[in-house]
Amino acid sequence: MSNNAQATNTALKGGQWLISESQAADTFTPEDFNEEQKMVKEMCAGFLDTEVMPIVDRIDKLEPGLMPSLVEKAGEQGLLGTSIPEEYGGLGKDSITATLVNEGLGGGFSFSVAVSAHTGIGTLPILYFGTPEQKAKYIPKLASGEWKGSYGLTEPNSGSDALGAKTTAKLSDDGKYYILNGQKCWITNGGFADVYTVFAKVDGDKFTGFIVERGMEGFTQGPEEHKMGIKGSSTVQLYFQDCKVPVENVLGEVGRGHIIAFNILNIGRLKLCAAALGGAKRSLNTSIAYAKTREQFKQPIANFGAIKNKLAEMAIRTWVCEAGLYRTAKWIDEKEHALLAEGKPFNEALLGAAEEFAIECAMLKVYGSEVLDFVVDEGVQIHGGNGYSDEYMISRAYRDSRINRIYEGTNEINRLLTVDMVLKRAMKGKIDLMTPAMNVMKELMSIPDFGATDDGLFAAEKKAIAQFKKAILLTAGATVQKLMAKIDQEQEILMNVADMAIETYHAESALLRLIKMVEQRGEAVCQYETDIVRTYIYDAADSIGKHGKDAINSFAEGDEQRMMLLGIKRFTKVAPFNTKEAKRRIAAKLIDEGHIPL
Repeated sequence: MSNNAQATNTALKGGQWLISESQAADTFTPEDFNEEQKMVKEMCAGFLDTEVMPIVDRIDKLEPGLMPSLVEKAGEQGLLGTSIPEEYGGLGKDSITATLVNEGLGGGFSFSVAVSAHTGIGTLPILYFGTPEQKAKYIPKLASGEWKGSYGLTEPNSGSDALGAKTTAKLSDDGKYYILNGQKCWITNGGFADVYTVFAKVDGDKFTGFIVERGMEGFTQGPEEHKMGIKGSSTVQLYFQDCKVPVENVLGEVGRGHIIAFNILNIGRLKLCAAALGGAKRSLNTSIAYAKTREQFKQPIANFGAIKNKLAEMAIRTWVCEAGLYRTAKWIDEKEHALLAEGKPFNEALLGAAEEFAIECAMLKVYGSEVLDFVVDEGVQIHGGNGYSDEYMISRAYRDSRINRIYEGTNEINRLLTVDMVLKRAMKGKIDLMTPAMNVMKELMSIPDFGATDDGLFAAEKKAIAQFKKAILLTAGATVQKLMAKIDQEQEILMNVADMAIETYHAESALLRLIKMVEQRGEAVCQYETDIVRTYIYDAADSIGKHGKDAINSFAEGDEQRMMLLGIKRFTKVAPFNTKEAKRRIAAKLIDEGHIPL
């Protein structure tokens, strides 16, 4: 291992980026994919183009047997078992490659939902928490697609409050079975899955996971739900009426089901961001192609500034999302290998790595889902009236996108979790937020330093990121100081702080990606990427400033308020930048090439 890699591994902790400066050389970017990973990505694109896109209308009509057959075809190509160990029939690839598959298949509308649910929540609970016997029985068939997986957590009256489930489990008199009674709703793949991870409370209070198979006595399903989007994704309710589940099908420990649910969500949030990124890229390319061929006033609409602005903004957010996603995926991969080197078993290593970066996964889920929503919305606008017609693919993309801000934890829940997890890590001494927060307050009380500044590569942008972090520390520190006793009642302020963090994390990820590209290729050939990053940072400054001001105005008054508002203004000040011309250059490249790389 290189010195750089060692330094990275020892420095990396969840949330640590907020109080330290990351180096471009230590940051993994999409430009670092190896040849095998590029081939995997091309395979995914080819699978969608040949197997899925030609039959999306049939998929949306829930044609019997069609979706399961597609899942099986994906299994035949090895796309279901990317990160599953070889001993269980998988390919045993790293987290980066697994993330690439999620992205590569993410533009496949309802198919993407089915395959993501199968490979994620349908397979991972058994892989990570199952006994050797359970893994040997189920994982090879899930990896091949012979059996399809599903996950039963949500109930009619417990949405975000997952642990408020009412489904019960009671040990039978002969001690051979747990008897399940209750109901689950919004179960993806529920209509055709063979294996379900289902959660119930043993004796009414011990939240526990169970492996339930189709055909078990007392287990039935409801009809397919009629949904706004992802119409081709099977979504049903599950019913358990004295359902007999063998005791050997308890997953993990009785009363420890929350450990399964929460850890699987950490990984699922990163996977959802990857899938959203894949969808955003395809929708952007659909919009570029339409803008080049649709003529109004005797010329392609791609010639008009308003359309160029939309295409550029779609590309900016997509590129920035990609930077944040793979930066995080690599951290998880490195942490997993570090834990394996310490002697941790496979499942504990990956779960520990995902838990370490749960903060970043929550931010990615929010950002990725909202980028996709933005891209498809603007895509419909570019298509005009045609965008409202089911005959155009962008209409389906628009409808299908909306669910991503709801499942895997609503974006509101994930925003609150982002701040909550940072504060809990600080209180446990895992990261030192107090010292840098105090230093920011001292800086506010001192005379600003107008001395010499760094004139190195992207020095102004580096300074902007550092200042954004100070704005977060100022706002979060004052929030905790003022509201600690009732902070959980101030969700609006917490979401302000979360948005500041999400913007800053992605701005920094994008800058690190750009610096690494320029250092390797030279500034002259990176004009497109430079325009993306400079535009994003310029716009992020206003967004971060607004969230900071809104938070401070919620709890501060008088001189204290004025001082902190001046601090926010100082920390979000950036030099004037002509974003119009930058976006025109970005759009020109998109239009000239006709697409962004998938």
